[in-house]
Amino acid sequence: MANTTRRLRAIGVSRSLRIVSSQSGDGDDVPTNEDGPGEGEHEIELGEIVRNGHDKTDPSQFVLLKVLGEGSFGKVFLVQKMVGADAGTLYAMKVLKKATLKVRDRHRTKMERNILVDVEHPFIVKLHYAFQTEGKLYLILDFLRGGDLFSRLSKEVMFTEEDVKFYLAELALALNHLHYLGIIYRDLKPENVLLDSDGHIALTDFGLSKQPIEEGKAYSFCGTVEYMAPEVVNRKGHTFAADWWSFGVLMYEMLTGSLPFQGPTRRDTMTQILKAKLGMPANLSTEAQSLLRALFKRNPANRLGAGPGGVEDLKRHEFFATIDWEALLSKRIKIPFKPAVPAPGNDAYYFDSEFTSKTPKDSPGVPASANAHELFKGFSFVAPCLLDGNVVAKKNDMPQKALCTSANNFFEEYELLKILGTGSYSVCKLARHKATGQQYAVKIINKASCDCLEEVEILLRYGHHPGIVSLKGVYEEAGEVYLVLQLLQGRDLLDYMIARKRLPENEAAAILKTLAETVAFLHENGVVHRDLKPANILFASGDRTPESVTICDMGFAKQVLKWTLIKCEELRWVIFYSYVPKTVC
Repeated sequence: MANTTRRLRAIGVSRSLRIVSSQSGDGDDVPTNEDGPGEGEHEIELGEIVRNGHDKTDPSQFVLLKVLGEGSFGKVFLVQKMVGADAGTLYAMKVLKKATLKVRDRHRTKMERNILVDVEHPFIVKLHYAFQTEGKLYLILDFLRGGDLFSRLSKEVMFTEEDVKFYLAELALALNHLHYLGIIYRDLKPENVLLDSDGHIALTDFGLSKQPIEEGKAYSFCGTVEYMAPEVVNRKGHTFAADWWSFGVLMYEMLTGSLPFQGPTRRDTMTQILKAKLGMPANLSTEAQSLLRALFKRNPANRLGAGPGGVEDLKRHEFFATIDWEALLSKRIKIPFKPAVPAPGNDAYYFDSEFTSKTPKDSPGVPASANAHELFKGFSFVAPCLLDGNVVAKKNDMPQKALCTSANNFFEEYELLKILGTGSYSVCKLARHKATGQQYAVKIINKASCDCLEEVEILLRYGHHPGIVSLKGVYEEAGEVYLVLQLLQGRDLLDYMIARKRLPENEAAAILKTLAETVAFLHENGVVHRDLKPANILFASGDRTPESVTICDMGFAKQVLKWTLIKCEELRWVIFYSYVPKTVC
């Protein structure tokens, strides 16, 4: 599936791959018993929750910072609240244009708003405000800094079973809560699973959810085809069990990096879902294979999670044997992956630059009809916690200015001096900060030749360690990325070894001890350097003490977490063969 097609669309803006129709795979009309409203304009009353005397929320109270995503119905912005008890707080603002919403879409938007108001769960995105103007609808939601699960999956290809176990366990609790409230989610996929700043998941985008189930089943043909359950594809009616099939598809994709059922056309994909035999990769553990087989039951009555025991049957499965469910719910369990904290002013770091590079602009919008506002009567909402006045803006959410952020111009702040070194895809230069006179090492990377996202993440996350070079700031200028780094005063270990010819054993031992401690720290956090050699090891101090040995150049480092197998296509060209272990060769 093309990467650009399934790129992040942030907080649920519609994508072309999502299907909300009564069309078959080849485009032929198929009669269906849809579970949405009819073609007439039916008003749905939604109680407005605003305390007396509280100012009504409107778009003017939010400043637009970034575009996070967009689709046919509208956009999602990163915004900052400017007034009220939560002034300074960052939110995701989902904006839908009424004029582009068909009757069924209007119903689904109201349904999404209702569900978000009713649902309160640690692993489900929270709605803070809902309001409307003459031409638009606004949902103000949690801003999850870690981006979505698909972004991480597309970068790492596949996850370890420990990673997958953690994400699936939190998802299972979120889905079970929705099912308890009578809601079928119906759109489970990596793009709709967001990561917060601590690495916990939050389920988002309830535009296709169904509440409540009437007569025991729903009949809409909706969702993203590759994740649809057989009973959704054949339109014989589906229940909560459909979510557990999608749960299995997501598990398979996270473990293998591919989808279990996918053909060249939509029709072929649906045929595979209904008839094809599941290919089970041999490298998966017996516990993982067992869980997948239990989830991929074409008869929904036999599917794990759909029986009388519900989610408890799934929780008791051997795949989840090591999960402490109570600790998980209270977020007291060890997190396998924690997103790096981006530099202040770069809060949308984990979101697609295809959108974040655009200038955020919210046009007035044209109302769908003269009675468009009445059709969404009662849409407005303010979270009770905000009405109670007990919200304090987080310090990290307040506007800040750092020495280096990607929003600033590098050449306005720095003067480049001599070249310190060159590499395959970069050059390192000495730079002077104009305002302070402080000197730094600046690594200049050609964006067309090298993606430095992983390197930046690792340096942001682990650069505080004394044995790892620290990152001061990141800039983008005319096709190049500038990494402003700590200037290491001593020369590299290679030059030092050549000058000394032979190091005393006690000095070599002291250097290796410092180096081993740093490498152990990286390994404990799931990072493999992959280019460890004397030229990439420098002395931080001019007197070149063993304690000042510092690892630099994370250009080939990889966050693998529990030793996922890494493939390095460029191995023969860019890594010194002498330092490559046989397991890589």
